This record gives sequence, structure tokens and C-alpha cells, in this order.
Amino acid sequence: MAKKFIIPALVVFFTAFVFMAFYGFDKQTILEKKPTEEIETPGGYDPIVVLELFTSQGCSSCPPADVLLQKVKQQYPDKVFALSYHVDYWNYIGWEDPFSKSQYTTKQRFYNRKLGYNGNYTPEAIVNGREHFVGSSSAKMNAKISTYGETKAENKINLENVNRGIKTVTFDFSVDGDLANKLVRAVLVLDERTTSVKRGENRSRILTNSNIVVAEKYLEVNGGAGSGQITLPALVNPKDVITLMLITETDNLDVTGATKLKLL
Repeated sequence: MAKKFIIPALVVFFTAFVFMAFYGFDKQTILEKKPTEEIETPGGYDPIVVLELFTSQGCSSCPPADVLLQKVKQQYPDKVFALSYHVDYWNYIGWEDPFSKSQYTTKQRFYNRKLGYNGNYTPEAIVNGREHFVGSSSAKMNAKISTYGETKAENKINLENVNRGIKTVTFDFSVDGDLANKLVRAVLVLDERTTSVKRGENRSRILTNSNIVVAEKYLEVNGGAGSGQITLPALVNPKDVITLMLITETDNLDVTGATKLKLL
């Protein structure tokens, strides 16, 4: 009776061997081929969705993305962390975006190299440091908010003793969860600003930008806690509404946690 199963068993073994040899039985290959959205992030904290929009007042395709970012910010006030980074590579057309910085262009380039995209483009949205898509696509935006909005965060950040002074914002913070090989980034965000564009692709238009990143820096963390200070740039007026955001991320910029506090 047992002899009847010898040939089928050999066939199964040989088939499995050929499959592994052809496709490569390699853990790294499997991880690289697995879609980002299917990778579950370990952790037990409330989900967060950090949306980083790379935009410019000199780009005619960007205003719809700016409007969409504002919309999702209002629709998901607690879950979504909306950040608008103004890049500088559109300034050559004739309009210098007052919020643009070369380091934001560099930041975008790092993301795109990481995500396997050759070059920069606007409007580009990065979600939790893990995926990119055209920032004006409401379908993509809503899908990613839904996906990442159900994924537990690895870290939880607590803010205390936040003080907005004339020239600086100071604060204390602590981080729950594993901090091995993690960074903590502090970001100052200007709530809204309206600009009359005189030149470039958006000339003669009045643009409203929201959640504009005006300053950011990385913080030192000792034993899961620390203190921070970030300088208010000259373009921020005393009456402007700003938000302080703290973000934990890996050294490859995968976001693992976030918190925010509006400063009036």
C-alpha cells in the first residue's frame, strides 16, 4: 500500500524544488516583493496617518492638491497629520515661493530614491514615509487614509510644558514603545496663508496654502524623553495659528508615531 505514494511524493518534492530554484527562496526577495500596504507594523497604539505633500506656488498642478490636503485635514482632525512642504525647483519660472526651501527638495529626493522613483515631481504625497502618489488624487488619498488609519502605531508621543514665546517654541516630550534606531522630528506648521501670485504658472491667482511647514529639526532622546526648542521663523506673525507636531520615524523615514498640539 505504501509504495503507491512514492511517485506522487517525489513529484511534489521535485515541483517544490523547481519552484524555489526558479523564484528564489530568499527572505529578502520575498520582503522586497511584498506590497508596502500589506506589511503590518507591530505596535499597540492608536493609528496615525502622516501625509507629507510636496508642493509649490509655481506649479499649476498643485492648487488642487493643496485644497485636498486642507479637506482631509478638516475631515480627520485627530487621525491625519497634514504637512505641506514647499520645494524650490519651480522658482526658476519667475515666482519665488515664499515658503520654499532647498532642504525640502532634498527631503523629497531622499523619499523618492527610497521608494524607487527616479526624480521629484509635484504635487507628490508621501504617506507614513512608506508610499507616494499624486497628491491631487482624492481616490488615492482616501484609500491610503483608510489603509493606514487601521494600522496600529509602534510609538506614542506625549507632549508637556509647551510654551510659545516671541521667537521660540519650547516643550518637553516622552515616547512610549520601542525607540531602537528611531528618530524624533519636531515640525512647526503654519495653519494657513493666502498669497497673491504675480508671476509664473499661477500668475494672477490668489492661492491659499494650509499646514505649511515653516521649520523642523531632529531632537535628542535620552531614556525615552527629552526637551526641545524650535525657532519661529520671521514669516510667522504673533497672531498666526501654528501647530507643533512631533513624529517618530526609523532612520529610513518610515513613520512610527506622531502627536500634535495647536498653538494659538
